[in-house]
Amino acid sequence: MPPVVLPREILPTDGRFGCGPSKIRSEQLDALVGPGAAILGTSHRQAPVKNLVGSVRARLAELLRLPDGYEIVVGNGGSTAFWDAAAFGLIERRAQGLVHGEFGGKFAAAAAAPWLDTPDVRKADPGSRARFEVVEGVDVYGWPHNETSTGVAAPVERVHGDPGALTVIDATSAAGGIDFSVAEADVYYFAPQKNLGSDGGLWFAAVSPAAIERIERIAASGRYIPEFLSLKNALTNSRLQQTLNTPAVTTLLLLDDQLRWILDQGGLQWADTRTRESSQALYDWAEASAVATPFVSDPADRSPVVVTIDFADDVDAASIAKSLRQNGIVDTEPYRKLGRNQLRIATFVSIEPEDVRKLIQCIDYTLENL
Repeated sequence: MPPVVLPREILPTDGRFGCGPSKIRSEQLDALVGPGAAILGTSHRQAPVKNLVGSVRARLAELLRLPDGYEIVVGNGGSTAFWDAAAFGLIERRAQGLVHGEFGGKFAAAAAAPWLDTPDVRKADPGSRARFEVVEGVDVYGWPHNETSTGVAAPVERVHGDPGALTVIDATSAAGGIDFSVAEADVYYFAPQKNLGSDGGLWFAAVSPAAIERIERIAASGRYIPEFLSLKNALTNSRLQQTLNTPAVTTLLLLDDQLRWILDQGGLQWADTRTRESSQALYDWAEASAVATPFVSDPADRSPVVVTIDFADDVDAASIAKSLRQNGIVDTEPYRKLGRNQLRIATFVSIEPEDVRKLIQCIDYTLENL
């Protein structure tokens, strides 16, 4: 089936709507090849790169409005590395994991390490979110702030379980795009390739004094912990403005400029307003459509940064995505493992709300002419 040729006047100025890696602003690239060019290819143990790490940590602390005693920790690898690091150095005995999509399930799987007690895993039906329940003996409660695979968002709220229990939040697709209080979490961790408009290779975490105490205590307990996955190593090196091994310097440069931009616009509150404007336009359109509907049925659970839209059986969403792609509008396909007749559209902070409105026009035009 040939693609629908979209009129030029309805095309978005930028056709990148992918949920990861996400759109990178041209100004970030200018900063990368401008001032950043002098840093690329230099020692990560010398002042220029260490100062860059320090700038990123300071700007993240400002963006997240860190309470006294909280620290920003950075480590090699992405969120996948952090899941395993948490199993080695954050979970003391047993975790409870809430699963409302693919990535919550991966944290729960990592928490099933053989030296830990079997995790308490609570799964929600696709398109809805799981709820935590206080269980005796659980010392880590973890879930995604935003589930990238399904477009389900969950509030960040502290679990008051056993004394010393930690609340651990996966924020990879939420960080920098959804406002919240970091004081409600002990660990708020993420890779920076979504709202934070960067690349892979690093993880970051805002950690509370209680989490720091847990990390240091487990590290001193005699438990075997691989050096690369040691949260204590990451904490020690972060305080020196470095990582255990060579960091992804390009990732740091892109992230530093993105953080500067978000802070200059008004910080997390501004970012939240912007992503909600974009996502609400899509939800309103789907609610009014005769052939589309929001996949997440409860409006309270709908993500402001990852929008999933189901289509009627007589509409082939894959053909819509393919046609859009051939017009330069890319990465609107659904999450590959979800297997639904839907589009998944990022409304991250770098994406212009006006481009989202243009995208809606393009989808309508494609539906009418495909």
